[in-house]
Amino acid sequence: MVDNFSIALTHGLLLLAAWRLMHRADLDVEEPPEPDSEPAGFLPGAGGKGSWPDA
Repeated sequence: MVDNFSIALTHGLLLLAAWRLMHRADLDVEEPPEPDSEPAGFLPGAGGKGSWPDA
């Protein structure tokens, strides 16, 4: 009896937490990032990650 009660209690609390998280107003709201002061962009031949290899 105690085992069934503890399983029901913990699952009920998890369900309550998930329900409250799903209905938060700010769940899907994200502020845009601050723009870079000097945007670097893609510089071929810069030798960094993702640059074109020198031929």
